[in-house]
Amino acid sequence: METAARFRSAVEKGDLGALEDLFTEDVRLYSPVKFTPFEGRPMVLGLFGVLLRTFEDFRYVGHFEGAAETSTDGSEAPATTLVFRATVHGKEIHGIDLLHFGMAGRIKEFTVMVRPQSAVHALGEAVLAGLIADGLVPRSGQQAPGR
Repeated sequence: METAARFRSAVEKGDLGALEDLFTEDVRLYSPVKFTPFEGRPMVLGLFGVLLRTFEDFRYVGHFEGAAETSTDGSEAPATTLVFRATVHGKEIHGIDLLHFGMAGRIKEFTVMVRPQSAVHALGEAVLAGLIADGLVPRSGQQAPGR
C-alpha cells in the first residue's frame, strides 16, 4: 500500500512533517507501554516526535500486507505490518508496527509491539520522559496540559 511505503520512508528519514498527512484526524495508537491508546493526530504526531528522538539505529527489516480486524469496531481493514529493529539506552528492541488504513487510505489505527521486556521498560521510560519534556503529558501529580 502506498501509504505504508510513504510512512516507512518518513520514519526512516526522521521526517515528522511527512507523517502528518498519513494519519486520519481520529487516529489511535496502541502502545506496548500504555493500556489506553494515544488518540488524535496532534497527540500521535507528538508521540512520533519523541520516538524519532528516542530510537537509536532504527531500521525497518521487513513488511507484510494483508488485512486484520480493527480494535475500534471489529471490522476487517487493509493492514500492513512493518518489522523493525532499534536500540534504546543500549537495549536492542525487536518490534512490529501494525498499520490499519481508513477509507481514504490514511492510517486510522496503529499498534506497536516490542520485545524483550527489558527493552519495553527502557522504551517506556524514555518515551515518558520525552512526552513530559514536550508538555504532552503531565508530570505525576500535575494536571494535564490544557485542563
